[in-house]
Amino acid sequence: ARPALGGDLEVDVAIVGAGYTGLWSAYYLAKADPSLRIAVLESHHVGYGASGRNGGWVANSITGGREDDTARVGRALVGRFQEIFNDAVDEVGRVAAAEGIDAHYVKGGELLVARNSAQLERLKAEAAHEESWPEDSAVFLSPAELATRVNVAGALGAMHVPHCARIQPARLARGLADAVERLGVTIYEGTAVLSLEPGSGGRGPRVVTDHGTVSAAQVLRCTEGFTASIKGLKRDWLPMNSSMIVTEPLPESLWEQIGWDGMETLEDMAHGYVYL
Repeated sequence: ARPALGGDLEVDVAIVGAGYTGLWSAYYLAKADPSLRIAVLESHHVGYGASGRNGGWVANSITGGREDDTARVGRALVGRFQEIFNDAVDEVGRVAAAEGIDAHYVKGGELLVARNSAQLERLKAEAAHEESWPEDSAVFLSPAELATRVNVAGALGAMHVPHCARIQPARLARGLADAVERLGVTIYEGTAVLSLEPGSGGRGPRVVTDHGTVSAAQVLRCTEGFTASIKGLKRDWLPMNSSMIVTEPLPESLWEQIGWDGMETLEDMAHGYVYL
């Protein structure tokens, strides 16, 4: 556990939230300018929210799909955007290795599997659509080709996207926290942010917490699903959650039957969102 804020503080950058958004921001800011005074404020502990409790995917998918962005900015720019997302998957692994973060990073790609005829039709349509986006490098797999990677009961086909890795999410969050502290960033845990005050009258923005007020030249709000807990922001963000199922440790004999040696992330084409 890290100590809470000890009273009023003045810094160059105040980051609200010690999840991935806040920690990655702190990491690259400190790398870009080691002289910056950076403080991260966290109401619970590092990785408390979705960052430490997610499904363990490092994916290259563009949230909401590519079509809206293509209509707005054009095909070429969205294609470059996809390539940057692809690179980001590798960057997570590169930083984990460089900083000695044992996040169990394995880049095995993503498998989308069809398990009935309706799912297969959706998968074929998705695969046809992906042909117009070679940046994603997606490949359609027959049931036999899928079986060489992982045995999925009743599988009728699959698609493999190489730009995806699996991680142990809490290990990555905690490792990033240690890395930014080595770079001179200070993390205050157990410090709830009550409100964000914009700068005015020559005074910069301020972060009001239950342990004091932080004045900063720049404030980054990296609260994601916890945004609604900050005064005045209740309607800015709708927090949602999903449920996670964890099995008992599987015996080696069962792993041999499943054949999941490549550590691919896995989902099916059902309407209910399921990912492994």
